[in-house]
Order: sequence, then C-alpha cells, then structure tokens
Amino acid sequence: MTGKRTRYSADFKTAAQESTKAAEAETEKLHAKIGQLLVERDFLAKASGR
Repeated sequence: MTGKRTRYSADFKTAAQESTKAAEAETEKLHAKIGQLLVERDFLAKASGR
C-alpha cells in the first residue's frame, strides 16, 4: 500500500509542477503583451499630439 501511495503522491506533485510551469509561461506571455501594448499606446499618443 505504501508503494502505491508514494507513486500517486509523486504523480500529483508532477502534475502540479507542470500546471505551475504552464501558468508561469502564460503569465510571462501576458506580461510581454501588456508591455507591447503600452509601447504602442505611448507611441500613438505622441504621434497624435496628445
């Protein structure tokens, strides 16, 4: 019984780590997009004379 419990525990930890990595990657991607949009906004604001 202990062997199964350890295996399931390891599987859960691996799934949780993969989920965390995916969330971190998505957050990184969103931060990059936000930065890009801010640069575009500032550029357009200057170009329009605001």
